[in-house]
Amino acid sequence: MSGLVLKLSPKERVLINGAVIENGDRRSRLSIVTPNVNILRLRDAIHPEEANTPVRRVCYATQLVLTGDADPTESRHQLLRRIEELSQILKDPDSRALLATATEAVVNDQFYQCLKALRSLLPREERLLNTRLS
Repeated sequence: MSGLVLKLSPKERVLINGAVIENGDRRSRLSIVTPNVNILRLRDAIHPEEANTPVRRVCYATQLVLTGDADPTESRHQLLRRIEELSQILKDPDSRALLATATEAVVNDQFYQCLKALRSLLPREERLLNTRLS
C-alpha cells in the first residue's frame, strides 16, 4: 500500500495496523509510506449487525482482515469464493470490473484495495434490492 495519502477531518479516527488514531482539531493529511499496512477509516467501518446483504457481508469479512480479527491466509479462499458468488449475480460491466479489481486485490494481499472496490458496489446493491422489493 505504498504511497497512500489519508486526508482526515477533524477528530476523524482511523485504524492503522490495529491501532486507533484520532486526528486533532484541524484537517490533516498523512502519507503512509510503509507497504502492506492495514488501514480502515472508522467512519467507513461496517458493524456486524449491518452485514445483512451479500455485498456488505463480503465487505465485513474483508474488514476483519484489515482490523487483524481474521487471518489473511485463512480468509483469502473464503473472500475469493464470496466475490465469485457476487459475480454470478452482478453481471453488468461496471460491477464485473469492480469484482475483478477486488479479486486481484485479494490475490495480491491488498485487502484495503479489495474493500475499496467492494464498497463501490454498495449503492448498486441497494438500488437492486430496493427495485426488487418494490
